[in-house]
Amino acid sequence: MNKLAALVLILLIAPILGGVYGIIHDQITYSISEEYYTKFKFAQFGLENWGLGENVGTGKAPEVLLKSPRFGAAIVGALATWWAGLIIGIFLGLTGLIHKNGKEMFRATSKAFGLATCVALLTGIIGLLYGQLFLVNNPPNWFMPDNLIKKKQFIMVGSMHNFSYVGGLIGLILAMIFSIRQKQKYQSAML
Repeated sequence: MNKLAALVLILLIAPILGGVYGIIHDQITYSISEEYYTKFKFAQFGLENWGLGENVGTGKAPEVLLKSPRFGAAIVGALATWWAGLIIGIFLGLTGLIHKNGKEMFRATSKAFGLATCVALLTGIIGLLYGQLFLVNNPPNWFMPDNLIKKKQFIMVGSMHNFSYVGGLIGLILAMIFSIRQKQKYQSAML
């Protein structure tokens, strides 16, 4: 495999992996706070307009009831993160061009993408804990629907989501450094 083929493959796979990450992430967070989705994310993504359910609430108190809320959370997760996967893929793919050939490039970039994903997940978990320990007692100035019942869980999940995006950026930086170090490791092994 040449480098151009590896780059194209990385750019095709990265948004898919980003979307899958979002699906898994949002299944976890849906388990923590259904209201984050039914009273915020489903309305934000307009899922009631997709024929999946209906909004039975109002502007300040939305509530989108879907026939399959887990499927709705999967849609939200994929739509919210595929683009992050693509951006990470672009940067890691371009960084991967430093490698000797397409095979080394793809191997190093795949490992780097895994690293970025793990960092995003761990940072998200830290965000969940931060939300639980600090934000639930000092609520942030976020949009919070008037009809929330479990406000603490809503805040915790919102914090996890925000931290996950920051974790994606931190993970990208660490993954680029990792890829560069992999190049050095491959060179050392050749000597």
